Amino acid sequence: MKNGLHAIENASRDEIAALQTRRLKATLQQVYANVPHYRASFDAAGAHPDDFKSLADLARFPFTTKQDLRDNYPYGMFAVPREQVVRIHASSGTTGKPTVVGYTQQDIDTWAELVARSIHASGGRPGDIVHVAYGYGLFTGGLGAHYGAEKLGCTVIPMSGGQTEKQVQLICDFKPNIIMVTPSYMLNIADEFRRQGIDPRSTALRIGIHGAEPWTDAMRGEIESAFGIDAVDIYGLSEVIGPGVANECAESKDGPVIWEDHFYPEIIDPVTGEVLPEGSQGELVFTSLTKHAMPVIRYRTRDLTRLLPPTSRSMRRIGKITGRSDDMLILRGVNVFPSQIEELILKQPKLSPHYLIELSRDGHLDAMKVNVEMKPEFQFASNAEKEFVAHDLQHHIKSYIGISARIEVVDIGGIERSIGKARRVIDKRPK
Repeated sequence: MKNGLHAIENASRDEIAALQTRRLKATLQQVYANVPHYRASFDAAGAHPDDFKSLADLARFPFTTKQDLRDNYPYGMFAVPREQVVRIHASSGTTGKPTVVGYTQQDIDTWAELVARSIHASGGRPGDIVHVAYGYGLFTGGLGAHYGAEKLGCTVIPMSGGQTEKQVQLICDFKPNIIMVTPSYMLNIADEFRRQGIDPRSTALRIGIHGAEPWTDAMRGEIESAFGIDAVDIYGLSEVIGPGVANECAESKDGPVIWEDHFYPEIIDPVTGEVLPEGSQGELVFTSLTKHAMPVIRYRTRDLTRLLPPTSRSMRRIGKITGRSDDMLILRGVNVFPSQIEELILKQPKLSPHYLIELSRDGHLDAMKVNVEMKPEFQFASNAEKEFVAHDLQHHIKSYIGISARIEVVDIGGIERSIGKARRVIDKRPK
């Protein structure tokens, strides 16, 4: 380790490629031998681990999608006996069917090391106090940040999300140097500081590590101005490992550096699946190189971006995420599909399948409103009955998906009809 950096962070591109090739070959052999899904999909594609000789050969192997994970719920994608899995996380999926991720103890240790590396790249050092305001639980954000901060040698405040007034109190009292939180909630915390008559710039905070949702350079500027800190981008997703797949370096702030010794990135055409030349805009795909419990091969993230050449480290970077290649929405760090909302609406016997989701920005936080109609036979329901149905739907969205939504029961015919594909989402959030 030199200057606090792992040797691989300053390695040559040839050294990195050689390491990736060796680890990829082992991973392909591991999943083919131990995961029935991969054996079947490789065989169907006419691809065998023995065919893999160089990184370019990876394009011969099939993609993995979120649907594959759902189809093998809960443990079908594990490459080790369940008894060797020491931790299970899950991301939001269709109702009652989250996508499950398993970790061996070695996976947990690797994950902690990668988040520690990410915090170090952000400017954090041993002895710093880290305030973690990502959610704990099945969501990978809170515990991922927590273990990484401890691995680096920091003092951790495991606050989790919510209780904004208490967030302010602990930031003032415990004097953390670093905060790890979604960018939108960071701005909400700033508003609470001002509401209490406290200058956000008066705190001990000097670094904000923000992820779990797309955010713009304008939002970065707003956060940095409000708190007088360096705000950097951390990238990850549960299916690949969690936070810590990539992280910006404080000295350059020019896009998250992919930790390429553990994850091999590709950019593909989201329609054809063709691998695109470096620098092209397309869908980001990841293959894990060092995971034991649940490796993923060519996992389609659905994030639209491009790969950028190395700058502060010898590894490539991700450009800003410009959108999604599917219809998934991200609200306050939670993945939401319109089909999830539809499924919950259809469970309500008095509600029709005609609905419209409106996304807006309430202050600095995303807000969701669901407009929905009663079934014709209930069109003359009382206001009290409509309120009861709305409250019930609101409760189920919160319980199953994990977000708060406002429900408005509109008059029959109030939702625009379409003879083609229905318009289900209106996104009014500023770009």
